[in-house]
Amino acid sequence: MVIYMLSDDKDIIVELSGITKYFPGVLALDKVDLNVRKGEVLALLGENGAGKSTLMRILYGMYRADEGKIKINGKAVNIESPKDAMQLGIGMIHQHFTLVPVHSVVENIVLGTITDQQRSFSIGETAKEIENLGETYGLKVDPRATVNQLPVEMQQRVEILKALYRGAKVLIMDEPTAVLTPQSTEMLFNFIRDFRRAGNSVIFISHKLNEVLEIADRIVVLRSGRVVGEMPREKATEQELARMMVGHELSGIKLKAENNVTLGKKEPVLRIENLKVKGSLGHWAVDSLQLEIYAGEIHGIAGVSGNGQDELAEALYGLRLVSEGSIFLKDLSLLNEQTRNIIDQGVGYIPADRHKEGLVLDMSVEENLVLKGFDVSPFSRKGILQENSIRRYATEVIESYAIKTPTPDTHVRYLSGGNQQKIVIAREIAVAKFLLIAVQPTRGLDIASTEYVHQSLLRARDEGKGVLLISTELSEILSLSDRISVIYRGRVLKTIDRRDVNIDEIGLLMMGVTTQQ
Repeated sequence: MVIYMLSDDKDIIVELSGITKYFPGVLALDKVDLNVRKGEVLALLGENGAGKSTLMRILYGMYRADEGKIKINGKAVNIESPKDAMQLGIGMIHQHFTLVPVHSVVENIVLGTITDQQRSFSIGETAKEIENLGETYGLKVDPRATVNQLPVEMQQRVEILKALYRGAKVLIMDEPTAVLTPQSTEMLFNFIRDFRRAGNSVIFISHKLNEVLEIADRIVVLRSGRVVGEMPREKATEQELARMMVGHELSGIKLKAENNVTLGKKEPVLRIENLKVKGSLGHWAVDSLQLEIYAGEIHGIAGVSGNGQDELAEALYGLRLVSEGSIFLKDLSLLNEQTRNIIDQGVGYIPADRHKEGLVLDMSVEENLVLKGFDVSPFSRKGILQENSIRRYATEVIESYAIKTPTPDTHVRYLSGGNQQKIVIAREIAVAKFLLIAVQPTRGLDIASTEYVHQSLLRARDEGKGVLLISTELSEILSLSDRISVIYRGRVLKTIDRRDVNIDEIGLLMMGVTTQQ
């Protein structure tokens, strides 16, 4: 652990001591100590799942710590709700905004602040207060505008003004630049500097090293729920921060199975050129992306969550509209095709959320296994389901994939997460004649189920299918992939053969750093 002794503690306004948080089967935070000083920007760095947001949600009263203490201005406090946090001068700007879209700016800002029914309230006077606050901090926005008519950077301003209006002296900002343009990011940084100069403090959660080194006074790095390093900005380098975030232990990961296929001599099964896809908030989630996937390879997409991976997968499967570019499966265009047609062309899709997108929980195991082929022979004849054929097929698959279920007609909701995922994978590998898209395929699984999923993906590769593996677990990408493309802000920064991987380079690329120092 890298720790540098900093100035004395007299200016500490927030102190977290021994914060521990358990979720079912997971130790999310392990005795974390953290403090925030008056008039500083403290950056919290860490990979997806490192515990940054969980820690801040505890400080903001959204979660309760299982162990540990919180002090504000030297006094022990119990923060049981965001209301408690706001009364203590703590505000939080969430990555996913918490605004009511159909309400005006002023209505969103005062929502929940007026609890006295006898108190008079003037929209006009409040709007003027908000305008003055915006003028002070360079956050101009029309108080009477409806939120859903505002661009994303203006919506973020509303979130910030909402916190300032409630008297926030400490602002928690969770990935505040994730959906901003570079120009909007610079405007946000100007606000942060002005806010800090007024004696206030900011906790800045980010994955982006260049932004942290630009705006932070002090940097704390979390990994796997623990503080692994702390340093002032002047002593920090991109290389050191990336190493602390990713961890040296990943350098020893080996390919689970060698691949003897010479990819360069084959035609790509999937070719993506200059792809541009908009995210839910209207920004370019995928921005001029180029990618080729070959038959007989697992091609891993490495990157911090929120850099366009989900939107890329949805665009490839017809679930999100493509604005520009091309997608070819062999020589067939899949651009903005209907999902049904993409399935018929031999593309399988393992979604990140098996419950919402991968399964119908109140259908049986056998029904879920034939969900994408129930209307064709041998499962259907002249529009009538052939139950005996479906049962025979399901029985074979249950045995082949070691799916633990009382019977083939047991409802899927009663199975474990690992067995549910086996159903999704068995179905999608059968669909995938040419290409399998796997998004976070082991999320929420235990070690044994994870290993089974990995072996299934390797088996699909060895059968000659192209596998596009999208995962925020870098160890998973490194152990399974034949080639790795690093994605950052919707672009592939570099594609690397697994045997040529340098863990430090991968870590830097994931944070948007393209040159070694």
